[in-house]
Amino acid sequence: MKTFKDKVAVITGGASGMGRATALSLAREGVSVAIADLNEERLAATAGELEALGVRAIGVRCDVSRPEDIAELRRQALERLGRVDILMNNAGILPLGRFESTPLSEWERALRVNFLSAVVGVQTFLPDLEATGDGHVVNTASIAGAFAYEPATLAYNTSKAAVIALSEGLALALAPRGIGVTCLLPGPVATNIMEQARPSGPIAQLATYASANFEMRTAEKVGEMVVEAIRTNRFFLPTNENLNDILQQRAVDPDGFVAEMKAYLAQG
Repeated sequence: MKTFKDKVAVITGGASGMGRATALSLAREGVSVAIADLNEERLAATAGELEALGVRAIGVRCDVSRPEDIAELRRQALERLGRVDILMNNAGILPLGRFESTPLSEWERALRVNFLSAVVGVQTFLPDLEATGDGHVVNTASIAGAFAYEPATLAYNTSKAAVIALSEGLALALAPRGIGVTCLLPGPVATNIMEQARPSGPIAQLATYASANFEMRTAEKVGEMVVEAIRTNRFFLPTNENLNDILQQRAVDPDGFVAEMKAYLAQG
């Protein structure tokens, strides 16, 4: 993105965690922000923080699993802020449970919220992003979508893998239209995502591999990383750079990699 001057961003899941942190980081660059969330109290509080930084800001209650809510988010953003240059599809949920214990409804919910909302979001805002001539999309995936390490989050992992595939395809499809794409792959980040967790049956300790192999990031650090990725039009944005080493290892010897992960999990 050539400049942040006079830009407007729309961020789903923008009232807390990485969405809020990114909104604040963009506001410090002078970007006005429309944040979307289900928590109205947090929406109001975050919108107030953004306005205190000297930018225009609105909070819109939005259930991203409902295309009509995303359409209303666009209507309010255009009506109240005038344009949309940046779209961050960040809202997400975390279904938990053994594969056989996770009902189909939870798989469908994960795909609607984590993946299809990004599809609908880009489709809905595409005319506005293209009209700017310098638009940008950020899709929040996860390292859990890049490789398997936690069997208790298969619905989440699958939805985030779909986000990665979508983002890579969009990076190719939208480049000729002047729109950049960033795929954010968070590792461990201190957020409140566990508030969205819905266990299906008893769950043992989660993500021990991730905790052992990836440094915990703050949401504020991730927000800064996202702003820099938008500025430089960076596509692949892991919050932990050693993800690249792990993916290279898997690419060289996929069977050996899976065998090692099985052995790691078998240790308990």
